[in-house]
Amino acid sequence: METKKTSISMERLKASLSTFSTFGKTLNNGVTRLALSHEDIKARTYFQEQCEALGLHVTVDDLGNMYAVLPGKHPEKSPIYMGSHLDTVKKGGRFDGVLGVAAALEVVTTLIEQGIEPNRPVGIINFTNEEGARFEPSMMASGIVSGKFDKDAMFTKQDPSGVTFAEALQSSGFVGDKKNRLNKAEAFIELHIEQGPVLEQEDLQIGVVECVVGMCCYEIEITGKSNHAGTTPQTMRSDALTTATQCLTAFHEKLPALDSEVVYTMGRFSVSPNIHTVIPNKVVFSIEARHKDEAVIEEVEQIILSVVEQASLPAQATKLWGRDTVWFHSDLVNSVEEATRTHGFSYKRMVSGAGHDAQFIAGMAPTAMLFVPSTGGISHAEEEYTSWEDCANGATILYETVLNKIN
Repeated sequence: METKKTSISMERLKASLSTFSTFGKTLNNGVTRLALSHEDIKARTYFQEQCEALGLHVTVDDLGNMYAVLPGKHPEKSPIYMGSHLDTVKKGGRFDGVLGVAAALEVVTTLIEQGIEPNRPVGIINFTNEEGARFEPSMMASGIVSGKFDKDAMFTKQDPSGVTFAEALQSSGFVGDKKNRLNKAEAFIELHIEQGPVLEQEDLQIGVVECVVGMCCYEIEITGKSNHAGTTPQTMRSDALTTATQCLTAFHEKLPALDSEVVYTMGRFSVSPNIHTVIPNKVVFSIEARHKDEAVIEEVEQIILSVVEQASLPAQATKLWGRDTVWFHSDLVNSVEEATRTHGFSYKRMVSGAGHDAQFIAGMAPTAMLFVPSTGGISHAEEEYTSWEDCANGATILYETVLNKIN
């Protein structure tokens, strides 16, 4: 099959991404651009200037979400939106989030450059506070827009300095009207770096994302009894840490046996009193697990509860939170796959283990995602890197998918 010629400009996309990376650049070539910070405001201002220079209509809603729209022939029709976010974690990378915004800007630029007037509006969205690195939780603004989070509760969230989200938003100059919120869309498509090693390991250029996987998160608390570390025989101890390690061993034995695609993490661990001469009297740790099949997640939860119930010391498991798998719109996912085939890129259909704004927007409009490789699978770190060619490949598929939807 003859592959289609690429229309987007890799050099222009590279220049755009390089400029964005200067807003909050760190010593090791990463980026710290927390939501509504001085650096984020600079990036937002640059984005707005670039959009307005193209003649796009830029609006901001009451959450600071930015919308830049090319009206097209029929501005009354529901828009096709692309986008992601401009904020980063502390000492994050140059591609996470911003690639989805910069690539969308390149798509619209190419449409204008090619003299293509779409039959419906085409827009770009920059969602506020996707990372949750300054104000928890993650995906805050898209969560409010989609009805997942309560606005009043979110606006009281504070950063480590005690500044509330509402205060930061008001002082940023990027607070608009609620009427500007996303309320109708023909489609939403988010391009993102994979943030994992799969595409690189399998030498593939594009990931066609089918879903954001479901997950559960528990806190396990084990209660023992402190005593002297030198005088208490092993057989007479109530060592909470020993029981905790038995639970960890059981999780490692049982969870992988469920399904090869189950991923699980014990990421937070606290031992009390944490003194080398004292037998631990309490251990608290977290365990989270992710999988696309909700039935598998249910089995994971049963294992967690069973292991804790059979612990050798008093133990309890508290569910902190969970989420169901979010499946993207099958027709739109197929459109992304067809565009990938048209350009002859190697690809696979895959899942996203990380959360993205797209998972919330999926409840409001047909939604899809596509991934491009992350070198070494590294993300949320200064070393994060995706080649300019891979960035351009992703933008090309984004362009082709949008083009097919507006003609």
